[in-house]
Amino acid sequence: MKTLRLASALLAVLTLGGCLGMPNNVSPVSGFEIDRYLGKWHEIARLDHSFERGMERVTAEYTLREDGGVAVRNRGFLAAKQEWKEAEGKAFFVGEPNVGYLKVSFFGPFYGSYVIFELDKENYQYAFVSGPDHSYLWLLSRHPVVEPELLARFAEQARKRGFDTSKLIYVRQQP
Repeated sequence: MKTLRLASALLAVLTLGGCLGMPNNVSPVSGFEIDRYLGKWHEIARLDHSFERGMERVTAEYTLREDGGVAVRNRGFLAAKQEWKEAEGKAFFVGEPNVGYLKVSFFGPFYGSYVIFELDKENYQYAFVSGPDHSYLWLLSRHPVVEPELLARFAEQARKRGFDTSKLIYVRQQP
């Protein structure tokens, strides 16, 4: 019984630890400034996941928490049900606060990676974000519509890093 508990604990640690990794060929940006990243972002493109399936007009809003972390509020319109869905979470830096590598939780003690691998450092108008592996990918923008050149750059950079960009979903932002 003791061996089973030890094995279960080890499996849980390995599983949770694996959620804080990052995909091969992906590195977080340096020179990151959280104060400039705060505020509302529109989800322009993503890879599909059950927690966002069928959603449009998706946004993410980031604000500072009193404990030094970041409050996360994701919101999207589920067209099939004609209703808004919202999820609130929290994020903390995995290492140094000037590196775009955070851990995010929407479900208690379970965290997943949030890796900003490209960012408009001049104006903080767009961000390319991945999760712990190549199945999580987002293009975020301060505006609900972006230039075709940015979409092309996002797809190219993601493809170079091993993401399957043929499965990208372009999020409808207008009602």
